[in-house]
Amino acid sequence: MNKSCQKDVAVWVGEYRLGLRRYFSSRVNFSDVDDLVQEVFTHLHLQVKKSDADIENPKSYIYTIAKNLLVSHGRYQKSRCRSFHESLSCEMEIPDVITPERTVIGMQDCSRVCQAILRLPPRAGTAFKFHRFEGLTYQDIAERMGISRESVKELIQRALVRVRKVMEEVSEN
Repeated sequence: MNKSCQKDVAVWVGEYRLGLRRYFSSRVNFSDVDDLVQEVFTHLHLQVKKSDADIENPKSYIYTIAKNLLVSHGRYQKSRCRSFHESLSCEMEIPDVITPERTVIGMQDCSRVCQAILRLPPRAGTAFKFHRFEGLTYQDIAERMGISRESVKELIQRALVRVRKVMEEVSEN
């Protein structure tokens, strides 16, 4: 890659970075915005590096990369069922001191969750463990278990409801 191409990419980063941040911030979780912007420019740099052709319309090219990354990001998030996860809030109070009492309560909660997972029906338990502990996608789980993706989704949702119910019962007592 020649120096003129490097200069072009550097100029484009300065020129389009803020616009890309706005583009992504209205479409994805705030914590993913900077990563996606960086990914756009990484793709752009690699493309410029391997191709001798000049990019005629950099804005169009950059936003096409951004759109494609957004589609990929959406697919990834959907496969991971991110909407079912609760994100940590910055307003959440973090205790200054971890007391022995809090440690015991945490251990008891962990034990209850483990017991709830072990008591899940076999298929729901298997799907849940594949997803949460092995990080498999719904499609991978479906292939391993010989069932449809929708069945996997239902099994995991049922498992989450049962585990959550066990934890809510404990907190009510």
